[in-house]
Amino acid sequence: MIAILDYDAGNIKSVEKAVAYLGEEGIITRDKDIILSSDKVILPGVGSFGDAMNKLSEYKLCDVIYDVVDSGKPFLGICLGLQLLYKESEESPGAAGLGILEGRIKRIPDKEGLKVPHIGWNSLDIRKDAKLFKGVPDNAYVYFVHSYYLEADNLEDVVATTEYSAHIHASVEHENVFACQFHPEKSSEVGLKILKNFIDL
Repeated sequence: MIAILDYDAGNIKSVEKAVAYLGEEGIITRDKDIILSSDKVILPGVGSFGDAMNKLSEYKLCDVIYDVVDSGKPFLGICLGLQLLYKESEESPGAAGLGILEGRIKRIPDKEGLKVPHIGWNSLDIRKDAKLFKGVPDNAYVYFVHSYYLEADNLEDVVATTEYSAHIHASVEHENVFACQFHPEKSSEVGLKILKNFIDL
């Protein structure tokens, strides 16, 4: 069973559908006992950093997330869910993120010919030993929707990057914590393969 954390963020249903398509039971929940008894946990989301952290606090999910990570259970952040794993974001100055990983979330810089938010397909430069990308060809295309991006402190955590007005750390892996800035649940066969790799961990 995979717990999909419910904190009133957008795009949670599509994650549930993708997990079900892959033959796994996904439960959208904010129940601590269900989350802690699940095999794996996904933190999806579309929305703003500060509002999301307020909701996680309101639903008392921050400590649950820390407990999941400390337990060694596989944990996957998607899009905003990746950003929330870090201490801070330029989107919401003064708002404290979860601080599970080291780095910062920055606004995609304006560049002539490129629109922000970045919406669309970009290719990934994938590290060969990445667990989430096992069997995924280098330069595979995935779907992004974001105005802010990760600049990780620990480059050894970064397993996939892309270029869009900046060098974007598009996916990270640190022990049992995995995260993608892009949306695997909206990235066709490549995205389903990435989710399947997470399910199979």
